[in-house]
Amino acid sequence: MHAIYIKSPEELVYAETPMPSPKDGEVLIRVAAAGINRADILQRQSKYPPPPGASNVMGMEVSGEIAAVGQGVKRWKAGDKVCALIEGGGYAEYAVAREGQCFPVPKNISMIEAAALPEALVTVYANLFDGTVKAGETILVHGGSSGIGTTAIQMAKLFGVKIFVTAGSDEKCEACRKLGADLAINYKTEDFVAAVEKATGGQGVNAVLDMVGGDYVNRNLATLASFGRHISIATQQGKNATVDFRLIMQKRAVVTGSTLRGRSPEEKARLCREVEAKVWPWVEKGQLKPLIYKTFPIKNALDAHKMMESSAHIGKITLEVA
Repeated sequence: MHAIYIKSPEELVYAETPMPSPKDGEVLIRVAAAGINRADILQRQSKYPPPPGASNVMGMEVSGEIAAVGQGVKRWKAGDKVCALIEGGGYAEYAVAREGQCFPVPKNISMIEAAALPEALVTVYANLFDGTVKAGETILVHGGSSGIGTTAIQMAKLFGVKIFVTAGSDEKCEACRKLGADLAINYKTEDFVAAVEKATGGQGVNAVLDMVGGDYVNRNLATLASFGRHISIATQQGKNATVDFRLIMQKRAVVTGSTLRGRSPEEKARLCREVEAKVWPWVEKGQLKPLIYKTFPIKNALDAHKMMESSAHIGKITLEVA
């Protein structure tokens, strides 16, 4: 088979490589499409190595048809169409996935759309809707026009949660509002702290999902209501922050964060099954759908990365493999 390999931070090559074999509890997927994520860019830049035992090929979500199954696999068989959350190996003609991290592809969505679902759905669910935020509450999500942001907007509306987002242009803010955002703040022209204060009558939001880091952390804390939760999932503008702990104490806030890639197989399988039970029915009914901005041929993976780095996109960027 062929796969994308990192030759240098600025050069990717599409090279022939041995086909992986599914181990016990794994399936081999003939990849149709792969989703692009910020973590892939960090891996290309040698800033986010894959976890021990994972493929050194980038790509953490794929869609395709099962070509073979390993010992002990009960749910899936060759020929089944699935999308999957994987630890690596997605930028390739074939990839392996654990049985418990696969989802059935609904008939109403394309393979390109299916490849854009697993990472965003599981990330948003795990950080916001796995017992963190309740119906009727209000949340602030940064990067509202990103893959995570556009997914969070749709899920928030379906879970009965009010959602504010930030985005970097009026066009992106309008796209967020069309998806269902209750408030979209252009962070380049408006102070999001003041905007949240005005929109909530000074009460603040119940949770912030932050992928920015740096000086956003203290500003996020200022937007929180009493007993609010600050959830970090990325640090695009810096891993260090100066924090006013009086804000945390006064608001009795919880500051937490997570990554998804390094979680145990058991934890990922649990999250995937909960997403399938609670969120997948909305996908099957067409009520939740990934917003695909652009799809590149797999050989043009670097172009896809450069587009994501430019932040010009609204929604997900994908690679077409087959």
